[in-house]
Amino acid sequence: MVALAKLASRMTVAEFLAWNPGDGRRWQLVDGEPCAMAPANTVHAYLQAELAALIRNHLRGAGLPCDVFVNPGVVPATMSAHNMRIPDLAVRCSPFDAAQAFLADPVLIVEILSPSNRAETWANVWAYTTIPSVQEILILRGDAAAADLLRRLPDGSWPDQPNHIDAELLLDSIGLRITLAGLYARTPLAH
Repeated sequence: MVALAKLASRMTVAEFLAWNPGDGRRWQLVDGEPCAMAPANTVHAYLQAELAALIRNHLRGAGLPCDVFVNPGVVPATMSAHNMRIPDLAVRCSPFDAAQAFLADPVLIVEILSPSNRAETWANVWAYTTIPSVQEILILRGDAAAADLLRRLPDGSWPDQPNHIDAELLLDSIGLRITLAGLYARTPLAH
C-alpha cells in the first residue's frame, strides 16, 4: 500500500512544467521527484559555453538544419510521465518549435561531469539512451581534459561502456571534429 501511495504522489512532467518553487534555483524531474541542480563551477560553465559556440558555428558553417540548446529539458522514454532531465547541451535537427516545452528529438546530448555529481550525471546519461532520436552522448570531464562518448550502434542498441577520449573528438551525429586540447586550452586543465 505504501508503494502505491508513493507512486501516486510522484510529480508528472506536466505538473513539473507548471510548478514554480520561486527560489531561483534550477531543477530537473527525476522519477517524479524535483531535484535541485547546483550552479556550475567556472570550468564547467566555460566548457559548456565554449562547446556550445563551437557546435553552433559548425552547424551554421556546414549548413546543417540543426540547433544547439543550453540546458534544455529532455524526456527519457523510461517513466516518461515522471522524468524531465536537464543536460548541459543538446542538438536537434528538426524544425524549431518555440512552443515546445522540451526537446522531443535531440540527436546529441552533452553532459559535463563534475566530481561532486558523478552518480547523478551517469544516471542521466543512461536515461538519455532511452530517447529514440539520440545518436550520441558526450560526457566531458570537469576535472581533466578528457571525455567519454557513447554512440548508438548500427542495430540501435548502446554499448555497455563509453569510449574514452583524450585527444581528438569526432561527433558523427553532427559531423564535428575537434581536439580536446583545443577545447580545454583556456582552462586550468590544459596539458
